[in-house]
Amino acid sequence: MKTLFRKLPSPAYLIFFAVLLIVPALIGDPFWLNRLSQYLTYGMLAVSISLCWGYSGILSLGHAAFFGLGAYCMAMSLKLLSPASLQQGTGFPLPDFMIWNTPPGQELALPALWVPFQNQWFGLFAAIALPTILALIIGWFVFYGNVSGVFVSIITLSFVVILNLIVIDQQPLTNGFNGITDLAFFTVGDFEFDPYGATTYLLIAIALILVTLLARSLVKTKAGLVFRAIQADETRVSYFGYDIAGYKLFSFGVSAAIAGLAGAFFVVCSQFASPALLEIGFSISIIIWAAVGGRGSLIGSAVGAIGINLLQGLLSENPMLINVWQLIIGVLFIAVVMFLPNGLAELVPKLQRRKKTSQPESRSSVAPLASVQSKD
Repeated sequence: MKTLFRKLPSPAYLIFFAVLLIVPALIGDPFWLNRLSQYLTYGMLAVSISLCWGYSGILSLGHAAFFGLGAYCMAMSLKLLSPASLQQGTGFPLPDFMIWNTPPGQELALPALWVPFQNQWFGLFAAIALPTILALIIGWFVFYGNVSGVFVSIITLSFVVILNLIVIDQQPLTNGFNGITDLAFFTVGDFEFDPYGATTYLLIAIALILVTLLARSLVKTKAGLVFRAIQADETRVSYFGYDIAGYKLFSFGVSAAIAGLAGAFFVVCSQFASPALLEIGFSISIIIWAAVGGRGSLIGSAVGAIGINLLQGLLSENPMLINVWQLIIGVLFIAVVMFLPNGLAELVPKLQRRKKTSQPESRSSVAPLASVQSKD
């Protein structure tokens, strides 16, 4: 553990974490607390893609699949714990939509797939384990099959499309286009986490902080150094005898686990899971969040995801901007790509370099050392 946490977080991390934790003291509106809770899950998702893409060079367009799987696993458990699941008087916890979708005369029974999800903690465990297992299976064939570059993106994107079609097609199991709604609250012991309460926001904020710290600890290890080396020059790393496919597989699996956890917490605060979480557009949005915030920075990606969604929410609800808010967002994206190719996280190093150039030349000798520092 001393090795993992041998370096304290930078001031940027501490400021980011402090801002997350003081939000409930500044915002008392339950609606906005709930909305911000959802944005924090997007921030967690952006951290996962930063670890995968920004550090290991794996441009995955399939992270919506891992997020959506995590969401559905958590939603299945909370659905079976919802009093609404018993409203039909069947005598056992059968989701109401299964009754509607069961043909007349067919026996009503809880599908075997749903049986383990009667335990909330199994749903949370599955939300992490299932995306991780699927990522390892896909990654094994992709990385050990020497597939790289844009072909990895195509394969992962295809996986999102396939999973989306399966969820929609299996309406008796997933409720199809309607998704899984009317869920119970997430509970720990006898305490219920109200999706619109400050406790739920703090639960997700603390989860985001822990995930970010763990991801930072990982990239500070030797494995993290190899990740960055692979991202910079995969061929050169292979000359040193490193198992490149193994490191990529590890990074991809950890990233999928974080994405699945983010999906589970999304359901905790949003109280629904739908095929919209498994769409191509959502996958591309994740990449945009990380690119704007800075894919090579964990907190930069998180800030990008939270900030973009917050800005979209504020602009789209402004009566004066309702017809042009998408244009404004598009212009901002173009501006960031043109002037900050490495995302908003590039602002801090740029300001530091500008400050150093204004100092006496006697101190300029430290510049080469700064250039090899970790991005986070």
